[in-house]
Amino acid sequence: MYRKLWIAFIVVMVVSFSVLGGAGYKALHNGPPVPTQVVTTDGRVLLDGSTIQDGQGVWQSIGGQEVGSIWGHGAYVAPDWTADWLHRECVFILDHWAHALGAESYAVLSPESQAALRERLQLMMRQNTYDAASGRIVLDPVRAEAFEALSAHFSDVFSNGRNEYAIPRGALSDPEKLRQMSAFFWWTAWASGTNRPSLNISYTQNWPHEPLIGNWPTGATVVWSIVSFVLLLAGIGGMVWYFAAQEKSPPEGSLPDRDPLLGLNPTPSQRATVKYFFVVAALWVVQVALGAIVAHYGVEGSGFYGIPLDRWLPYSVARTWHLQLGIFWIATSWLATGLYIAPAVSDAEPRGQRLGVNVLFVALVAVVVGSLAGEWLGIQHKLGNLWFLARHTRLRVCRSWPALANPAARWPVLLALAYVESVSPRSQKAG
Repeated sequence: MYRKLWIAFIVVMVVSFSVLGGAGYKALHNGPPVPTQVVTTDGRVLLDGSTIQDGQGVWQSIGGQEVGSIWGHGAYVAPDWTADWLHRECVFILDHWAHALGAESYAVLSPESQAALRERLQLMMRQNTYDAASGRIVLDPVRAEAFEALSAHFSDVFSNGRNEYAIPRGALSDPEKLRQMSAFFWWTAWASGTNRPSLNISYTQNWPHEPLIGNWPTGATVVWSIVSFVLLLAGIGGMVWYFAAQEKSPPEGSLPDRDPLLGLNPTPSQRATVKYFFVVAALWVVQVALGAIVAHYGVEGSGFYGIPLDRWLPYSVARTWHLQLGIFWIATSWLATGLYIAPAVSDAEPRGQRLGVNVLFVALVAVVVGSLAGEWLGIQHKLGNLWFLARHTRLRVCRSWPALANPAARWPVLLALAYVESVSPRSQKAG
């Protein structure tokens, strides 16, 4: 029986990781290009590739996907910056052309004139002007004007803050960094509205939805979304059916005469492990409290029932901590349970186990405090450019976790090492 289960497990793992690896490889090699330069048709250099990449870093440094989202990935109190930029750019260009026709705005034009401008806009926005040989993207001058106008708008959003977005005043104030972040937002919008070479879909499969340029969900998107959902339900149903259909057999081996946890006389290491469970409880309570604060930020974006909480605990920090603490208390529970149960079921305790439990506890506290402090310091601009050391630099994979945007990203690695230590052969000698 176990042999069959192991075979099934290996097959599932091989197939799953093959699909994951294949999809990852395809995503890396078919992602939108990062240009060396973006120039206008009249020869003016608007920005370069390093500005776009630095802009991704700037966005990550203030909380990244805890501050709005990019390509649909992130938090949703603030807008999806890709969709917001793309729509605002389209509206700016349409209004610009409407002014040239003598109208106050695109909205007041006749339906026929609006249709003509929309068609003109779609042709311009969806045309792929990236030249692989030179690495340049060539834009119409009106798109350069739109970039400058939107760069000013988003600079105002992040420097003066927006209560409805839960972005505090002064979230970002450096003019150079503001322009770099605008360049990154522009690039994500460009990739969302520009057709892939020789195809009639954008680099993001026509996401986000934008009717002004014909960004509609593709047939493949709809079909594969449904197929994936059906396969998920079929897989769960098949697994439940398989185990329900198995013939029940009595457990092998003899049962112990008594429950090893009843009347237990705790060993020194078990007594030392108790403090882990207090930490678990504390982390859980703090996570719940942060969840309430994060939810309230969706109503009162600059405070908590009148308290200007965003001055000390902005939304991006609160949400980062809320998610991070969930990982920490679950991992701590696993560590503590393993350390406590092993001596109970084996009636033996390795030499030095208590010391190891205490050393591991100190490491655990260092991991939790270091991670949370590093995230707060990074988002509050207290670390300068140190966060860059942990940055995920491949722009094509810009769906990386926000924790990767600062040195706090290293702390979970220490937590993983602590877990490995807890299940190492030395720790298992008691069994």
